[in-house]
Amino acid sequence: MKKTRNQIITLLVGLPFFGAAFAGNPGVFSVSDVTASDSDSIHLGTVIDEVIWVVGDEAILKSDVETMRMQAAMEGQKWNGDPDCVIPEQIAVQKLFKHQAQIDSIEVTDADVASEVEQYINYWLEMVDGSRERLEEYRHKPLSQIRNDLREDLKDRQMVQKMKRKLVEDIAVTPAEVRRYFKDLPQDSLPFVPTEVEVEIIQNTPKITTEELNRVKDELREYTDRVNKGDATFQTLARLYSEDPGTARRGGELGFSGRGMLDPAFAAVAFNLTDPKKVSKIVESEFGFHIIQLIEKRGDKVNVRHILRKPVVSDEAIERSLARLDSIADDIRAEKFTFEDAASMISDDKDTRNNKGLMSNSNPQTGRITSRFQMQELPAEVAKVVDTMQVGQVSRAFQMINQRGKTVCVVAKLKHRVEGHKASIQEDFQTLKDVVVQKRQNERIHQWVVDKIKSVYTRLNDDYKDCQFEYEGWIK
Repeated sequence: MKKTRNQIITLLVGLPFFGAAFAGNPGVFSVSDVTASDSDSIHLGTVIDEVIWVVGDEAILKSDVETMRMQAAMEGQKWNGDPDCVIPEQIAVQKLFKHQAQIDSIEVTDADVASEVEQYINYWLEMVDGSRERLEEYRHKPLSQIRNDLREDLKDRQMVQKMKRKLVEDIAVTPAEVRRYFKDLPQDSLPFVPTEVEVEIIQNTPKITTEELNRVKDELREYTDRVNKGDATFQTLARLYSEDPGTARRGGELGFSGRGMLDPAFAAVAFNLTDPKKVSKIVESEFGFHIIQLIEKRGDKVNVRHILRKPVVSDEAIERSLARLDSIADDIRAEKFTFEDAASMISDDKDTRNNKGLMSNSNPQTGRITSRFQMQELPAEVAKVVDTMQVGQVSRAFQMINQRGKTVCVVAKLKHRVEGHKASIQEDFQTLKDVVVQKRQNERIHQWVVDKIKSVYTRLNDDYKDCQFEYEGWIK
């Protein structure tokens, strides 16, 4: 039976005696000098890959470095130093954290991994103009294999991040420590805080006509009929007509998802499907209208494909919505009622209505939620409007596309603005506290890696021994 190049490498690296061989002699990795031909058959004569580092009982291959370099290039990442030295050291450090995470029984959920996988796939597809074929050509493997490899990589990455958070979770600083840290800091070393704003909004969603709703539903019924009659496959129709760009390229396939990852109405139907040959009834979600087809169920996950169609909002409906909001804004300016009262009573934006219209900004890295936004963190349409407003001013009504892809109309109030400035303890204590906490965390992480290197077997290919590494102790 023929084996591909990657299959041979994977097979041999997994064998115990090869691990022992790596530990004794990192360097050229070959199978009697095996190479793969265009037809994936193997011949004797050439090196397949090269072991350049060994960390504990794990080998780092030269191909690992090239893969990471290629991925970074796609994402526009720059390296602080020689990539030939920086990349293998980063991989080695990740292996140290992963090893400790396994010891500490740190786990990540499949749902978190699946969600991030799709984000990466969609991002990469955008980089190659949405072409699955171009992405497969660039990565030299089919999309299914790209997704599987990415799933393992991201699972490891999330495990490493959890391990890092565990190592620094007890770090806290007092106000006195923050003041001491910045007391003697030169003025030109103080961080610059960009302009930040607090914004309130009142939202009104233009009404869609019954005729438009019926038109969309009739289209979906037609697609269902074509699939049932065998005139077209669901995948083909999804590629042609679905208005979900992230899945349309994949024939409507979502990938394995848990209930919590899906719109509740969509999930209720998707998880009740049992026959992969049948198409669901029409489902309305907050994104539009769908038909769904089951691919596979696996435990508490389901993989389905869908076709999304979004009703079109008429210009007349948008104009009516804008006029209504402008009338409300006029009454606010005339002090008939406050902006906050109007937001609580009239706005149909569920994310801000219960907060009197105040928009909230969630930081995914720290988990901290604040009402302050830098301009680039606001929706582009909101940022454009509030950029020139005065504090307390209420805007004219304008339209925008919200996070769910729907056309909505909005009026905004600039509640507060802090112009960009050098940080000060009085105005920016939280920002400065975050700087000190981050510094303490980085110091602990760095020292943990240095200590870990001392207790773990490491061996480098001679080509890497002249590198300027971030962490000391690799060369023993």
